[in-house]
Amino acid sequence: MTHARLESKLGFDKIRKMIADRCMTDYAAERVAEEAFSTDADIIRRRLALTDEMRLILMFEDSFPTTGYIDAIPFLKGLERAGSSIDVLSLGKLKTVTDTLRRILHFFGSIKRGIYPQLERLVSPMHSFPEVQRRIELILDKYGDIKDSASDRLFEIRRDLRSKEAAISKRAGAILHKAQEEGIVDADADVTIRDGKYLIPVGTSAKRKIQGFVHDVSASGKTAFVEPAEIIELENDIRELHFDEVREIQRILLEFTDFLRPYLPDLLAGAAFLGEVDFLMSKAGAALDLVAGMPVISGDGSLSLRKARHPLLEKALAREGRSIVPLTVSLSRQKRILLISGPNAGGKSVCLKTVGLLQYMFQWGMLIPTSESSELPVFDRLVVSIGDDQNLENDLSTYSSFLADMRGLLTDADERTLVLIDEFGSGTEPAAGGAIAEAILAEIDRRGVWGVITTHYTNLKLYASGADTHVVNGAMLYDSAKIAPLFQLETGLPGNSFAFELARKMRLPESIVKDAETRAGEEFVGIERNLRKIARNRRALDEKLQKIKHTDKALEGLTERYQHELEEIRQQRKAILDDARKEAEQIVRGAGRQVEKTIRDIREAQAEKEQTKAAREELQGFLGALEQHKTRQNKIREEYLDRKLNQVRKRKRTAPGQTEPEPVRTAPLKVGEKVRIIENGLVGEVAKISSKSVTVIVGNITSTMAPTRVERISSNEFREASRKLFAPAQQRVDSAITERKLSFKPDLDIRGERLADALDIVTHFIDDAIMLGVGSVRIIHGKGTGVLREEIQKYLKTIPGLTVSDEDIRTGGTGVTIVRL
Repeated sequence: MTHARLESKLGFDKIRKMIADRCMTDYAAERVAEEAFSTDADIIRRRLALTDEMRLILMFEDSFPTTGYIDAIPFLKGLERAGSSIDVLSLGKLKTVTDTLRRILHFFGSIKRGIYPQLERLVSPMHSFPEVQRRIELILDKYGDIKDSASDRLFEIRRDLRSKEAAISKRAGAILHKAQEEGIVDADADVTIRDGKYLIPVGTSAKRKIQGFVHDVSASGKTAFVEPAEIIELENDIRELHFDEVREIQRILLEFTDFLRPYLPDLLAGAAFLGEVDFLMSKAGAALDLVAGMPVISGDGSLSLRKARHPLLEKALAREGRSIVPLTVSLSRQKRILLISGPNAGGKSVCLKTVGLLQYMFQWGMLIPTSESSELPVFDRLVVSIGDDQNLENDLSTYSSFLADMRGLLTDADERTLVLIDEFGSGTEPAAGGAIAEAILAEIDRRGVWGVITTHYTNLKLYASGADTHVVNGAMLYDSAKIAPLFQLETGLPGNSFAFELARKMRLPESIVKDAETRAGEEFVGIERNLRKIARNRRALDEKLQKIKHTDKALEGLTERYQHELEEIRQQRKAILDDARKEAEQIVRGAGRQVEKTIRDIREAQAEKEQTKAAREELQGFLGALEQHKTRQNKIREEYLDRKLNQVRKRKRTAPGQTEPEPVRTAPLKVGEKVRIIENGLVGEVAKISSKSVTVIVGNITSTMAPTRVERISSNEFREASRKLFAPAQQRVDSAITERKLSFKPDLDIRGERLADALDIVTHFIDDAIMLGVGSVRIIHGKGTGVLREEIQKYLKTIPGLTVSDEDIRTGGTGVTIVRL
């Protein structure tokens, strides 16, 4: 099976396109297209590590540059030829490339070494180009134009240009003013500039009164635009200065190219590095979109997918507001083939495709939507038999194509092969199909092949139940009460088809269902009934075990929380008692000193009344200060507790595991980036940027507009839009239009109609004629009073593109109007 067919069967072609659509450069898009399925564990490990490190950078590092990635290799390779020269637009692109490279190197130079080891290894050979950037800064301004100061000669040329243009403008104004005074030109007329020429609008009757050349005439033919002879010489001087300017700019660019040529090998390596970073960012961005993580390469060769989700199905369900049920699949060397059975539409094929797609993504080097504790081995080949490959040209029926797949499988299948077979053995007579399927299963089991297989055959379920096989049964669980799938995989038990229950749910007559059960035989019905009973008991047991686990977990959590709170209370109690003890000691010491002082003062004053009163007041003041100190300490404790409570509440509001959404890339546009014009969908390339406008090249047209009118797009989107825009026009003719054209008559007779009705009929008639591309039509209105003819012709003359006249007098004259379209 070719890789393209294998990828289409598994759905990896859509994953590849999802990544390519994120690429900003053609280099990265080509890398996505060229990257192949790998069987080398070291290569896979490196690819996964690079993508995972870039994923972490996009999640957590705001300073990493995510814009400014443009294709520079094509124009840099062209500069390797002797005598070649860079153009202004490419110089602007080179400025963007070197600046982006500098920002990436600065980022990796500013972080701690060892955080992103694989990316650091990728960056280590790169270096910035300060001298190249300095030279570009001397030549280009911030809007992408050549500076006046790029050379002394260019400065002189542009200074003379400004002087000449000011003189010619002043002279043209003087000529206009004089002509207005003489009445040759209207008083409200202005000088008009067309194709760089200063023209005076003059009435056609007076155009010879101003000496010069007539360059244009208005649509009405009443106004001529004259270039005065006096300013032609000045315009010739300006034109010559423009030629000098172009030559000088070309000389500057050629000189810069000669300076740049020794740097070209390093610049080409840097441009390829930027493309590689763009490729990794596209993979990482897609991984973030899929909520994917990096699995582990299995050490013992086992396959263990935990909480695996099919990325394409998950996105499809999300659009419908539904969620996917994760799968857990485990294969070991003892049980390396999983045989899944169960009812139709129960999720068997989804489980098989999930294993196949995630294994292919893993060996391609892409992160996968599973738990990061998942482990996957490395296989040399994947063999897939999914869907109907019947081919009438090659005389292949559904079953013939299945057998062709099996023949190819058995050619190379070994212990390094993963097989994925959907509806194993179906498509032919059940007894023979089941026997052939069992023989193939026994052979691939003997060879040590790994695989996931879906089936309805009971003999295969019985084979998987054998103790001497490496095949394990798996069942897609089903709610027998509701007759609805649960989309959960149960390993170790075969699945039930629930055919009779489903028939009853679909309201098939009970007599027919009973008859079918009788025809199937008591043994078959008994097996199915026992399988249901085992599955039901197993599910009930699992629910009880799950409930016990949840109860134990909740109890452990409560016990741990109470122990933690008790420990905190003990610590707080000890701290409060210690503080109180210290405070009491301080109070006692202070009170004792104060009392002793009071007694001493009273004794020394010999108990004089005034002295005693003062001593008592001082003691009361001391007691009041103690009370204030106590109140202040209590307030400090309360504030501390409030602060701690607020911190706890804040932690509770922040749910664990939540991450910031990927920031929208709203960085300013850079020269050379691809953009789309929002209002009309046209795509182009940024040529110049200023603070208020951006210049975009769309095909052969250069347009200047506000930056808010454009949006950055990937190189894939640019390519797709360009392909549609410049695709050859296809003409599609509606069958209804063809029918109307065949039944259309070029003669319309409205004689006897009222004027209003006649005008309505003529309007629809002319619309049909224009739509069908008819060359001319005849409207027969008769002569009468002439009112109908006059009003109809008056109306027809208001429609652009129509020529109206009376019919020849020999074939109707004024009674018939001829309309040519």
